[in-house]
Amino acid sequence: MLDVIVIGAGVTGCATARELSRYDLKVTVLEKEEDVCCGTSKANSAIIHAGYDAEPGTLKARMNVLGNQRMDALAEELDFPFQRNGSLVLCFDEENLPGLEELRERAEANGVPDVRIVTGKEIKELEPNLSPEVKAVLFAPTGGIVCPFKMTIALAENSYVNGVDYRFQTAVTDIARTDGGYLVSTSRGTFTARCVVNAAGVYADQFNNKVSAHKLHITPRKGEYILMDKKAGSFVSHTIFQQPTRLGKGILITPTVHGNLLAGPTAEDITDKEEVSTTGEGLAQVMEKARLSAEKIPLSMAITSFSGLRACEEKGDFVLGEAEDAEGFFNAAGIDSPGLSSAPAIGLFLAEEIAARLKAGKKADFISRRKDIPCVAESTPEEMEALIAADPAYGNVICRCETVTEGEIINAIRRPLGAKSLDGVKRRTRAGMGRCQSGFCAPRVMEILSRELQISPLDLTKSGGKSCLLTGMTGGS
Repeated sequence: MLDVIVIGAGVTGCATARELSRYDLKVTVLEKEEDVCCGTSKANSAIIHAGYDAEPGTLKARMNVLGNQRMDALAEELDFPFQRNGSLVLCFDEENLPGLEELRERAEANGVPDVRIVTGKEIKELEPNLSPEVKAVLFAPTGGIVCPFKMTIALAENSYVNGVDYRFQTAVTDIARTDGGYLVSTSRGTFTARCVVNAAGVYADQFNNKVSAHKLHITPRKGEYILMDKKAGSFVSHTIFQQPTRLGKGILITPTVHGNLLAGPTAEDITDKEEVSTTGEGLAQVMEKARLSAEKIPLSMAITSFSGLRACEEKGDFVLGEAEDAEGFFNAAGIDSPGLSSAPAIGLFLAEEIAARLKAGKKADFISRRKDIPCVAESTPEEMEALIAADPAYGNVICRCETVTEGEIINAIRRPLGAKSLDGVKRRTRAGMGRCQSGFCAPRVMEILSRELQISPLDLTKSGGKSCLLTGMTGGS
C-alpha cells in the first residue's frame, strides 16, 4: 500500500508532490495525460498575483500571498524563469476610484506590501503606452511573471529525484474508501493508499463527491488568449489589469518571461470539461478589450491563440485540506485564479497536514536543488563555447525562431520525466513556440524524438494519446 496518491500532475499536484517528497513516504502521482502540465497549468496568464484581489480571510488570499512570498527562493532552487515586473490595475472613470481604493485596502488587509494608487503624469512614467483614458492605477510592485511549464516541470522533476513515482496516461475512474485508506481504480489498474490528494482540476468535484457527503460543484471557465511575437514584448513592462468584475480580472496585457506579449483571457462558463477551442467571437473580445487599456497594442504581431479552463467552485474559494467526513482524503479543489501563484503555498500546506496525519519524518537526504536545461539563446559566447565543447549537439540549431539546439532537445528527452512528445519538447525547450509555430523545426524534432526514444516515427504524437503526427511513410520507407 502507498502512503499517498496524488491525482493530477498540474502545478498544484506537482507542488504538493514536491513538498511530500521531503518526507519518508511512498508517493505516487496519477495523471491521465502523457506528461505533467497538460491541463490548466499549461494554458493560463503565466502571472504571479501580488494578492490584493482576493477577499481578506479567504484561502485564496492567504495562499496567494504566501505563494508569492515563496516564489523567489523556489525559482532560485529549482532554476525556472521568474521576474517581479509589478502589476497595474487601471481605472478609466473617476467614479470608480472608490473601487481602486477598496483593492488597496484589501492589499493591506492581505499583507501585500507597497501597494499604492498612482495618478497624473506618473501613470505615463510607469507605462507610456497606456490609454489616455486611464485616470488612476493601483500599483503592486510584488506582482510577477513566470513560465508555468518550466515551473511545473521543475517541481515534478525535483519530486521525482526525491522518490515520487509518476504514472502517466493513467486516468482515475473511481475511488472508494477502505478500512486502511482508499482504493483508486484507473485505466491502468488499481492502487491503494492511506491518503489521497485530490488535485484533479476541473474534475476535482467528481472525486470529492465519491467519498464525501459535502458535495462540490466545479464549473469550467474558459479563457481565450492571444500571444504576440517577441518584437511586441517591450510594449508594456508591467502586467496590466482592468478593474475586476464578477467574472474575473478582465482582459490583461502582460509581457512574458520569454519576451513575448500576451493578451487575455475571456471568461465564459461552460459545461464541457475538455472544451478548449478558440473562437472568432472570443478573440475579437480579447482584441477589443485589450485596446481599452492600450489602444496601440500591436495585435497584428499575433503568432498564435489558445484557450484554457479554470476550475471554479460555486462557493468562490479554494477547497483545501482534509474532508470533514473522509479521513485521509485531502482536497486541492476549485483552484482557479490565483492558483498558479498559490501553488507553492498549497503544496506546503497539504504536505504538512498529510505528514502530521501519517506521523511521517523528514528525509535526511532530501535534494532541494535542480538545474534546468541550458538555454543556448540566453547563453554568453563563453557559455556557448563551453556547452559545445562538452557536447557538439549544442551547436546544431534545430528551432531557428527560438534558437533551440539539438543538445537542448536531447537533454529534454533524457532528463528525469523527460519529454515523450512534440509538445513535451516544446514545453521544456520552447522549440516550436516561436513565430513559425514549429513550421520549420517539427520534422527535425520528430527525428530526434524517434531516435532517442527508439520508436517508429509513426508512433510519435503531438501530445500523447491518439494525437499521432504521421499517418504513413512515402518513398518505400
